[in-house]
Amino acid sequence: MVPALGAPPGAGVSTSPTLGPALQPSTADQLALVEHLRRKGVLFYGAWWCPACFKQKNLFGQEAGNQLPYVECEKTEEQRARCGKVGIAAYPTWVMGGQRLEGVQTLDELGRWSGYGGGLSGVVGPTR
Repeated sequence: MVPALGAPPGAGVSTSPTLGPALQPSTADQLALVEHLRRKGVLFYGAWWCPACFKQKNLFGQEAGNQLPYVECEKTEEQRARCGKVGIAAYPTWVMGGQRLEGVQTLDELGRWSGYGGGLSGVVGPTR
């Protein structure tokens, strides 16, 4: 079972199971960034069939990728309606309050955008 959005993820339970597992283990910096994004109320909207969404999740590594504040938009009509109601028109889309970013973002870009003060050395990963 996927934890409710905003709830702390349980051990071994993915918040983004429809995207598939990330390929590499997460670093402490990647985990800290995900925790920061969750605390800020950031949401990551995506679709199960979206290769860019999988690429975005993969930038966080396995453990952090499983804790992303992910909202699936394309598995059911209810999900499509929810995402449509908030104006999601492209995947992936990151939303924080009234701000949004569309497309794959590097971890550095997400950190700057969300006001993350921690270090991201060695976890920036490939550019989009």
